[in-house]
Amino acid sequence: MIARLAGTLIHKLPPLMVIDVAGVGYEVEAPLSVFYDLPEVGQAVVVLTHLSIKDDSHTLYGFSSEAQRTVFRQLLKISGIGAKLALTILSGATSEELARYVAEEDSAALTRLPGIGKKTAERIIIELRDKLDIIPVSAGGAPENRTSAPASAVGEAITALNALGYKPQESSSMARAVAEPDMDVEEIIRLALKSVVRTL
Repeated sequence: MIARLAGTLIHKLPPLMVIDVAGVGYEVEAPLSVFYDLPEVGQAVVVLTHLSIKDDSHTLYGFSSEAQRTVFRQLLKISGIGAKLALTILSGATSEELARYVAEEDSAALTRLPGIGKKTAERIIIELRDKLDIIPVSAGGAPENRTSAPASAVGEAITALNALGYKPQESSSMARAVAEPDMDVEEIIRLALKSVVRTL
């Protein structure tokens, strides 16, 4: 089992990153929240990982904290939730927010995340409400520094939102509604997802 990667970040575009470890490039899928704290391409990076092995693929999922990885693994135990949907949940809600939704039985908040219908939201609440004590709470958050946005920042953000399950028109509206000239891709995505939660 590969539990951790430490190497050089050679590519990042949500939801994928590539980390060079001793000359071997590992492709890693991660929640959008992980990308908020990544260094620039070419710099050293460390991520915790979960390896999923299937008949036709071996996939690495990356996390910036043990809290994220623990929640991801708990979500995988719920019937009907696969790795992609678990990443979507962690992209749209922190472990603390997820714990609050479960504790308050707020299925409406969960259904605002792409790919989660009423029945899936109810399953999440039922399966996790007795496990709130093992859902770690981290004080993490997106960095407040802003860097100059590349010309394609909005387009890349829209592509990432599409990958999370939003429809193209919806992704475009979400990204363009929050984008400002000095924002990078990760910040546009973060604010777009937060805007969805605020409409609850």
